[in-house]
Amino acid sequence: MSRLDQWYRRFLISKLFTKGWGKPENLKKLFNCRKIISNREECIKLVPPDYPVHIDKDIEQDDHRILEGHFLSPFAVYMSDVMPKEVEIAKFQMILPKLWKSQLKPVCVQLGGTGDHFYWRRRTLLGKPLLKEFGIASIILENPYYGMRKPKQQLRSALHNVSDLFVMGGALILESLVLLNWCEQQGWGPLGITGISMGGHMASLAASNWNKPLSLIPCLSWSTASGVFTHGVLSEAIPWRVLQSQYLEESQYGTDIKKMIHSPEDVARAFRLGQKYVQDMDESLKDVLNFYRSQNKPSLLNLKLDFETKEESLSIRKEDENKMVDFNPSNTISLENTQATAADSFQALNNTNILTTLSKPSKTDWKSRYLSLSYAAAKSHITRSQTTKEKEKEKRHSTKRVSEEALNFMRDVMEEFTHLGNYTQPVDTSLIIIVAAKQDAYIPHEGVLSLKQLWPEAEVRYIDSGHISAFLFNQKTFRMAIKDAFDKQIQKYYT
Repeated sequence: MSRLDQWYRRFLISKLFTKGWGKPENLKKLFNCRKIISNREECIKLVPPDYPVHIDKDIEQDDHRILEGHFLSPFAVYMSDVMPKEVEIAKFQMILPKLWKSQLKPVCVQLGGTGDHFYWRRRTLLGKPLLKEFGIASIILENPYYGMRKPKQQLRSALHNVSDLFVMGGALILESLVLLNWCEQQGWGPLGITGISMGGHMASLAASNWNKPLSLIPCLSWSTASGVFTHGVLSEAIPWRVLQSQYLEESQYGTDIKKMIHSPEDVARAFRLGQKYVQDMDESLKDVLNFYRSQNKPSLLNLKLDFETKEESLSIRKEDENKMVDFNPSNTISLENTQATAADSFQALNNTNILTTLSKPSKTDWKSRYLSLSYAAAKSHITRSQTTKEKEKEKRHSTKRVSEEALNFMRDVMEEFTHLGNYTQPVDTSLIIIVAAKQDAYIPHEGVLSLKQLWPEAEVRYIDSGHISAFLFNQKTFRMAIKDAFDKQIQKYYT
């Protein structure tokens, strides 16, 4: 984990979600909305191809033009009661050549990362270099709640409510569809979409709802934002006491809303816990034998239990440890197969239960039964010796229990809204190039399904650094990934 990422976060003083989760009724509406916009066939119907876009400025500079425009966010049309007035009008800037150099007119939509207000940063670091080096034009869309769309009471990038992030995501999905449709109306293409950090994740969500092949380049993002706000460095910027208090006071969060949550991680998480259970049982039995050997009990010392030769019956085979649930993303998300796999896996775990194995009749049944009884006795002895420590530990952690409930609720709602496994797979995942940082402390990769598992044909490029240093020193890497993703689309669909 990058120390620079951790230091940089401590340097910033802004806090996120200072007003809490957001109104329960708004969260419920957003949950229902998510189930629609996560289905491409339904979502595409929300934005007609001729959705009105207005150009406010057309400025010529040297060898390129800069357009500025606006349109009413489609999200405001359908969800006006959860979207602040200042956020409703989508604003964008476009950088394009005065004259296209070929019949191809590639355009890439850029979505902003955390703290990326206005256009200048993306225009300077990506837009102008992409046009100069590769002839790729850019549309820079202002994020809801940022820049010219920032509510007056909001301080910098600090969203007031957790629900504001979901409004931002839903709005960006529909607004990206407006811009992609508009590009086609102008005769531009091939088309692509990119973003860095949060912008990369938003780009992935938007790409899942475009009904044609699209180059997608998510940089420094991952499959879900749940880890970002629960154990990434940004979790330190969250007022957990405020969230904890609201979670306790408003019962709808823990009852009605929690029942609406669906996470693709549930099956995978259960599978990993099952693996750990069997491994821990194996280790526990070894501890029991070591305990009795230390007591110099010859009857047990004479028992020879070969853990290596019984590996298949006492624990999951090594190759299974490297297998994740067979998550099978498709255009209509279904977990039936993965649930069946998990059920089979747990049946296998039950079949290999260590006590069941030891109780099977055999020629040495007396040894097995003796060992089973000895295990129970040792377990009782160890349990008694640990009782005091466990009580002290329970008391020490009792104050954290409620905050852990808030933490788990944060994880659950983030997976519901942001997990890409809940969204339709992009039309052609071979056009996706993912750029990720190996030591990213902002976007944790551990413990969740990877983008490669969700999109097997996608290409992943790793940068050996943390989040902040990757952003500061690898802009050229991002631009090359964008260029290569467009080349893939041109080779596959334009030649």
